[in-house]
Amino acid sequence: MDKRADNQQPLHQLLKERWSPRAFSDRPVSADDLRSLMESARWAPSSGNAQPWFFIVAQKQNAAEFEKALACLNPRNASWAKEAAVLIFAVARTKHENQDKPNRHYAYDLGQSVALLTVEATSLGLHVHQMAGISPEKVREAYNVPEDFEIFTGVAIGYLGDPEKLPEDLREREKAPRKRKPLDSFVFADKWGQPAAFVKD
Repeated sequence: MDKRADNQQPLHQLLKERWSPRAFSDRPVSADDLRSLMESARWAPSSGNAQPWFFIVAQKQNAAEFEKALACLNPRNASWAKEAAVLIFAVARTKHENQDKPNRHYAYDLGQSVALLTVEATSLGLHVHQMAGISPEKVREAYNVPEDFEIFTGVAIGYLGDPEKLPEDLREREKAPRKRKPLDSFVFADKWGQPAAFVKD
């Protein structure tokens, strides 16, 4: 199944190949590859070098650990994410460390770290599917996450599986072409809503 981006401009091959499947195989992700993913997130840029990101990781080979994480997903996501090799919860510190001062950029910085993790995963032949459909309250309770940390997303990681094993509606979504808005719908200049000249050529 070819899900490479139908890009209109030159694009790095890793970005072209990155997509978010729901069909995962039961092949485990090695500890070496997991360390590489965490290392890539570690080297993300952040405001003031605050590095506010934290990750809770559950590997499928540890059944109790994996079931604990799976129970924090909404049922729809759990129905397919149960096949992934790894589940992660992406968490960010909302205040600057050792200061009672809000970090306005914590969400942006966490997103950058997961983006770099995702590109690194693609380079290793892995796929990543990020999920908003989690219960932050369950994650907080299950893992005793302190109050000044915000739980954002779940992340399923693994190798591609057989889309025919998905429920019919998800199977169709899995096979559908990927779509993106045109550049002139979100790249502006001079005033809001006015497409920049270079994207209109």
